[in-house]
Amino acid sequence: MQGPELRWKPVEPPSRAPLQGEHVLLRPVDAAADAEPFFAATHPPAAEESLWRYMFDGPYKDATEMRKAMEWIETVDDPLFFTIVRLTDERPLGRAAYMRVKPEHGTIEIGGILFAPKLQRTPAATEAIYLMIRHAFDLSYRRVEWKCDALNEASRRAAVRFGFTYEGTFRQHMVIKDRNRDTAWFAIIDDDWPRLRTAFQTWLAPENFDAQGQQKRSLEQCRD
Repeated sequence: MQGPELRWKPVEPPSRAPLQGEHVLLRPVDAAADAEPFFAATHPPAAEESLWRYMFDGPYKDATEMRKAMEWIETVDDPLFFTIVRLTDERPLGRAAYMRVKPEHGTIEIGGILFAPKLQRTPAATEAIYLMIRHAFDLSYRRVEWKCDALNEASRRAAVRFGFTYEGTFRQHMVIKDRNRDTAWFAIIDDDWPRLRTAFQTWLAPENFDAQGQQKRSLEQCRD
């Protein structure tokens, strides 16, 4: 047996064009402008070093070291990193990337995600991921992936909350910072997306939040 035949044409890779929502702007990394405020937001005393536990990079000793890493990021297209800027104050409080981009197969991964404490568990954080998923499917990708260290419970919970389906764990997949990494794989495919898109839009709507900014329905409940 074989899989169904497709009338498939390779898609375009994502560009550095900004992605803007109601709460956040995802824009290309600007090392000169981003390094100092992002370092301050993601290192002690603003954040615990454990924030970097499952990252490929960091933590950095100072903003200068972080800037050098960002200068390299500016030059590459895969991973294609964006700085996540909160619109209320235009401060860089997060990062995320498109990576392992395979236009010939229509597959793309969202990874390298790091949210400063001030961005975590906010509508802005959810919107940032929504914008990246939506843009990938708008470009006609067939599959959006999410991978994380199998021990990273926070990332696994986030993947499920966002609607990614767990597909299995690759054992002894990588060595990161001199430690073994088993990698948990999650994905959303294009058939999943219409229902998930509606749920994101319903959850992000202003009427889903009370006067104190608390959600009335969870993202999971919006999928019911």
